[in-house]
Amino acid sequence: MNRNEKKETVEGLNQVFQGNDLVIVTHNKGLNAAQTDALRRSTRASGVTCRVAKNRLAQIAIKGTSFEGIADLLKGPTVLLFSKDPVAAAKTAASFAKENPTFIVIGGAMGSTVMDAAGVHTLATLPSLDELRGKLIGIIQAPATKIAGIVQAPAGQLARVVNAYATKG
Repeated sequence: MNRNEKKETVEGLNQVFQGNDLVIVTHNKGLNAAQTDALRRSTRASGVTCRVAKNRLAQIAIKGTSFEGIADLLKGPTVLLFSKDPVAAAKTAASFAKENPTFIVIGGAMGSTVMDAAGVHTLATLPSLDELRGKLIGIIQAPATKIAGIVQAPAGQLARVVNAYATKG
């Protein structure tokens, strides 16, 4: 890789770092080609970007971003996972690590907050952004449904009373 290619790689990585909310650092000790393809497919399906980069170039690219705290994690055969949805990236990394013991989650960062592997796994247990949106909509709609039922109840009772008087007499 010549100097211009390195410069382009660093600039591209810097843009990826700046454009995402979460970075997860993993080690891929011993993944074969089929497993690597499976990782890329699973990350792509969940909206997560998967990048393999030289550690030194990633350490240069990370400077000036909110993820500078993970520079120490960039050692060994690393794979970086980037995402705007923190839970999706953490779930993808945790589930792939569970299926493939040679894929190890080292840590990550959400903005300037650095996490260890346990922090990433804890983040993976949270509900996804879509699940949270669904719950929020359910909470918002529930009172409206109850109000509509309460408002309709007196009118229904009045109609039954009038009907009872009409059929009685």
